Amino acid sequence: MSDFAGLKALVTGGASGIGRATADLLAARGARVAVLDRDVTGVGKPLLAYRADVTDDTSVRTAVERAAEDLAGLDVLVNNAGIGAQGTVEDNDDTEWHRVFDVNVLGMVRTARAALPRLRRSSHAAIVNICSIAATAGLPQRALYSATKGAVYALTLAMAADHVREGIRVNCVNPGTVDTPWVGRLLDAAPDPAAERAALAGRQPTGRLVTAAEVAGAIAYLAGPLSGATTGTALAVDGGMQGLRLRPAGQ
Repeated sequence: MSDFAGLKALVTGGASGIGRATADLLAARGARVAVLDRDVTGVGKPLLAYRADVTDDTSVRTAVERAAEDLAGLDVLVNNAGIGAQGTVEDNDDTEWHRVFDVNVLGMVRTARAALPRLRRSSHAAIVNICSIAATAGLPQRALYSATKGAVYALTLAMAADHVREGIRVNCVNPGTVDTPWVGRLLDAAPDPAAERAALAGRQPTGRLVTAAEVAGAIAYLAGPLSGATTGTALAVDGGMQGLRLRPAGQ
C-alpha cells in the first residue's frame, strides 16, 4: 500500500513496542517518518530519530521543530509515549501520580501543542492518541494507569472538537493487553510468569494478547487520508474485551 505517499509523520515513543511497529508500518506505506524517544539507539533509516523527553517542554518543542524541518512539513502526529503503573489508589504516593500523569497526559499535550502550528498547514492533518481499554473498563490493580488513560480519552474528544474546523482530525486507539516489552517486564516480575501470561490472555475473548502490529494497523487507519470523515473516535483493539460477554468455554 502507498496511501501515505508524500505524507510526513511523527511518532512519540517510537523506538520500541507499539510506537516502533507504527513507525515501521507508516514508512512501509510511503510516509516519511520521524521518531521521538528518550533512547533512539537502534532506530535507523528510513526512520529519522530525535532524542526527546515528553516531560520536558523545551526538549519536545526542539525535537518537533527539528523533525518538521527535516521532513519538510508534518501531516500526522502519533502520541504514543507513555508509561505503566500498578496498584490501587492506596499503593502509589502523590509523587508517582504526578510522574505518570506528566508522561501519559501532559506528554501528549506538550507534543500536540508543539506540532499544531505545522499540522494546520497540512491538507491531511491527523493526530492519533494511544489510549487503552483501561479508559473504558475497570481493571484491577490499575487505578493510576486507568486514570491517566481516562484523561487521554477525554482529551482526545476535546481536541477533536477544538480542531475539527481547522481540518485536523483527532482520534484515539484503545488497545487491550499488548505483547510489548513493558508487559514482558511485568510478566518477568510475576511469581509465576507463565500463569500470569495465561491470565492476561484469558481475559481477552480471542484468548491471546494483542500484537503491536495489530495496534499499528489501527493507528494507520485513523491517521490515513482514507479515514477523512473519522474524528472524535476511540477504536478498540482489544480482542473483544470491551464489547463481548461470552459464556464460559464449553457452554
